[in-house]
Amino acid sequence: MLLVFIPLLGIHFVLRTARSQSVTQPDIHITVSEGASLELRCNYSYGATPSLFWYVQSPGQGLQLLLKYFSGDSMVQGIKGFEAEFKRSQYSFNLRKPSVHWSDAAEYFCAAGATVPGSAGGAEHKLPMLEKFSETQCIFL
Repeated sequence: MLLVFIPLLGIHFVLRTARSQSVTQPDIHITVSEGASLELRCNYSYGATPSLFWYVQSPGQGLQLLLKYFSGDSMVQGIKGFEAEFKRSQYSFNLRKPSVHWSDAAEYFCAAGATVPGSAGGAEHKLPMLEKFSETQCIFL
């Protein structure tokens, strides 16, 4: 069995209205077998539609963006066979993979940010401020 750490990520960011928002990953421990499907839950607290992200950090590596959601189709395809579905009514952006492999052993992070008008009239993405990490979530392969 391989151990995959999923930190319970508390991300807070401040919008122009100075309201604090949050993102949580509610699962503490997940046990899966190699080849089984995987779902990692991500819930957010935000009145409008935020920009949402999933990152992975493999042992000894930096953060890598798996996928992102800004608007449009609610199903987002990412790298390494991952996908996530944005469900505004449930305030969720859950990460899924139909068949996990031992190489998926890593830490996974869900994050949210705001998209605001840019100076040239287009949209500009503001990255969230990482404020704290708390308990660790685990996935067993």
